[in-house]
Amino acid sequence: MSEATTTVGGLAQRLGARLLDVAPSGGSTPLSSITHDSRRVLPGGLFCCVVGTHADGHDHAAAAVAAGAVALLVERPLDPASLGTPVPQIVVDDVRATMAPAAVEVYGHPGDRLRSVAVTGTNGKTTVVSTVAHVLRSAGRHVGVVGTLTGARTTPESTDLQATLAEMVLDGVTDLAIEVSSHALALHRVDGMVFDVAVFTNLGQDHLDFHGSPEAYFAAKAMLFEPERSHAGVIDVDDVHGRLLVDAAGADHPMVAVTLQDAGEVRSTADGVGFAWRGRRVTFPMSGRHNAANALLAAEACAALGVDVDTIVAALASMPGVPGRFEHVRGGQGFDVVVDYAHTPDALEHALEAARELTAGSVTVVFGCGGDRDRTKRPRMGEVACRMADRVVITDDNPRTEDPAGIREAIRAGCVGAPLVVADRREAIEVALSSAEPGDVVVVAGKGHEQGQDVAGVITPFDDREVVAELLAEMDGRTSPIAPAPGSGPIGGPR
Repeated sequence: MSEATTTVGGLAQRLGARLLDVAPSGGSTPLSSITHDSRRVLPGGLFCCVVGTHADGHDHAAAAVAAGAVALLVERPLDPASLGTPVPQIVVDDVRATMAPAAVEVYGHPGDRLRSVAVTGTNGKTTVVSTVAHVLRSAGRHVGVVGTLTGARTTPESTDLQATLAEMVLDGVTDLAIEVSSHALALHRVDGMVFDVAVFTNLGQDHLDFHGSPEAYFAAKAMLFEPERSHAGVIDVDDVHGRLLVDAAGADHPMVAVTLQDAGEVRSTADGVGFAWRGRRVTFPMSGRHNAANALLAAEACAALGVDVDTIVAALASMPGVPGRFEHVRGGQGFDVVVDYAHTPDALEHALEAARELTAGSVTVVFGCGGDRDRTKRPRMGEVACRMADRVVITDDNPRTEDPAGIREAIRAGCVGAPLVVADRREAIEVALSSAEPGDVVVVAGKGHEQGQDVAGVITPFDDREVVAELLAEMDGRTSPIAPAPGSGPIGGPR
């Protein structure tokens, strides 16, 4: 954690904020930590009174002071008498917007002591970050990772993020690979940081419930490629939004354009994908053209951090795979089963396209959509599933507080034909596996690495990979065929 070299008064000065000091020595009080959660205040810490949608941190200031907070970051001055023990207050216009630079100061700018690759985009962030980390470790570097696989949020809140980076520095970490979500950019979680390399994967449909429009969603992603946030960019220009980013870049802000058109023949098999890069033939043990693109982005990002080409090529070939990202589950069955995190229309299309490349037989997909999230993508995902797969089983994902039946109906509304609807996710997976024949591929999509299912606020253990493995072990040759849904991608359709 912090060595408490930042004082309350010094922080207020660097933030250009007003300091309400209730004691002659309050401004000289050192700060050892910072948090926005009154339940996680540590003695000697700064508590940030964030005004949120459902709660106002100012209402929890007294509890934070009682827990040991020695100062407050506020938008409106609080009556010292209401705090129990009066403490200095740093007054700013917007606590959320100020919290990240404050955390950077309190923890001593830990990001400046790490070489860093920051990855944004709708799909592929986790795969690219995991691949970057693997390559850098293969080059002998001590790598820290922040992303979907390391915490509850893709990108942690700024106070948590800076504390994590400070711990990494203390542990001798030299390089950082981090996923940066559109939420993180819009909500100021990475403000105050400048990344060495920013990577853009693609832009599809997601999070419109938060951003309101595709234009606002893209604008949030594009923030990462501003010169004050990153020194260089690695951009997938097979996506039109990537081309826009490259076109908008200034001459003093270098951008590396990545396209599969330069990758020669891209060959995908059950063992992975092969392509060309910088005069070498590369093998990458994750199937699908989309994973070739992910590998290329990771390769260029690592090259930008000074890793030599031969090391990168060798490391890509030894990539161990990413949990829940086109992950094969093998139990001795005569057909292939893939678990994938695909939860957007584009990601689902890429997963089914990759599955189609693996078989001359049929493709079955089991999927649902999460509740309390972008509702507009549900019929689009239904359309993609019924167009790309031979058999479609619609089921529940994480309904959260929504009516699961309503979510399933919204998906079905985008389908052509009559996909099978099985509410219970385990039963849906069992139906799909029981219908598979030798040579087929079953794709279980939507949850990937997740280990729980959220229904009405209650999270019960559920891991698609474990469920598939258990069901395969129980099958013992049993079959319960389901007929392909008419019009849902019959054999002879898209390949």
